[in-house]
Amino acid sequence: MGFTDQEILETVRMVALETLDIRTTTLGISLFDCADPDLESTCEKVYTKIVHHARRLVEVAESISDDYGVPIINKRIAVTPVSWIAAASGEQDLVPLARALDAAAKEVGVDYIGGYSGYVHKGFTRADDALFDSIPRALAETDHVCSSISLASTKSGLNMDAIARFSQVVLDTARLTADTGGLGCAKLVCFCNVVEDNPFVAGAHLGVGEGETVLNVGVSGPGVVRSAIERLGPDADLLAVAETIKRTAFKITRMGELVGREAAQRLGTSFGIVDISLAPTPAVGDSVSDILELMGVDRTGAPGTTAALALLTDAIKKGGAMASSSVGGLSGAFIPVSEDQGMIDAVADGALSLAKLEAMTTVCSVGLDMVAVPGDTTVDVITGIIADEMAIGMVNNKTTAVRIIPVPGKGPGEMVEWGGLLGTAIVQDPGKFGCRILHERGGRVPAPIQSYRN
Repeated sequence: MGFTDQEILETVRMVALETLDIRTTTLGISLFDCADPDLESTCEKVYTKIVHHARRLVEVAESISDDYGVPIINKRIAVTPVSWIAAASGEQDLVPLARALDAAAKEVGVDYIGGYSGYVHKGFTRADDALFDSIPRALAETDHVCSSISLASTKSGLNMDAIARFSQVVLDTARLTADTGGLGCAKLVCFCNVVEDNPFVAGAHLGVGEGETVLNVGVSGPGVVRSAIERLGPDADLLAVAETIKRTAFKITRMGELVGREAAQRLGTSFGIVDISLAPTPAVGDSVSDILELMGVDRTGAPGTTAALALLTDAIKKGGAMASSSVGGLSGAFIPVSEDQGMIDAVADGALSLAKLEAMTTVCSVGLDMVAVPGDTTVDVITGIIADEMAIGMVNNKTTAVRIIPVPGKGPGEMVEWGGLLGTAIVQDPGKFGCRILHERGGRVPAPIQSYRN
């Protein structure tokens, strides 16, 4: 992959002035061969294998950052969903597995480890039952472990029994981590049409069909896109805006793939994908919301926001597809409310509501992300919010997700500080009505007619 002098100079500018970075290098590690009838032996094998394969991940990422001058913010690990490897033991308490993952993450120095996960979009195995029962404690008692659950898909429909049960898991996790503002829920996400090579947490895990190890990269560039639109000015038409975003995404992706392939080579593993989702941070200028407002909406959440976000997401995907044949399935634009200073401000100003956020998720990369709701929100309301988002993904054959955080002791309009990349959240009002009977019915929402394709 060759680079011109102009491309190198442009990348230097983007890093120095426009907050361009590699958001994460995520090493996927298969744990299938760690399954054992004895859970303690499983834990030992899991710890040993992760430490063996990931022991140089941080060192390699830092050396590449030094060599190329590109910041690599997070180093992460993604593993085989633990419900698959725990099944052989038949144990009901899987928290020891979470502790083994956490200990391995601490030993190798990564920021997060994803894969305390399960797939229940059609039903539960005994291991899935044990996983659900253990998630609240696992997230409360560990520092680096992240959990993700597949609850729905276009092919199978919505598992409403699983959604209702997951909603209770969310509330239990918030209760057990009340002293940190329900922070455990920030490490817990559910999906429709889950992506199996996602480098971003909390959804990162290593799905079926992946190799023994694989290196996936997530690139972030809201500041770069923002600067490009700002230079374009307000008089250009939307086709020019789309073309500018597409060209910018092309450059970002090229840089991300270079770093990913180099990291894979130094680690002695294979390169998987580069995910070019615009992942914002609380830093000034590193905001997807700012991009939408430069495109022409008065405030994120105002009329026109969903259309602007659709253009942004599509142009990023097109730019990435031009630059690489290994673009990840989540590429586009993330809208994690607490992690984007512009969106935090929009919520504070009353421009961005929970209902408008849901509308925006029909066209963005994932879904309702890092949304804070009152700590006394009832389980049926959580179920309804998740089911609505899963339905959007199911019907539109796209990936959608929910990372919702009931903040203990907080009500609508109050703020909670989580710090770092997790940022600040303003508790949003889910409304005074719920869906108790829908929550209690259970069963499944059948797959839509468009799923019958072959």
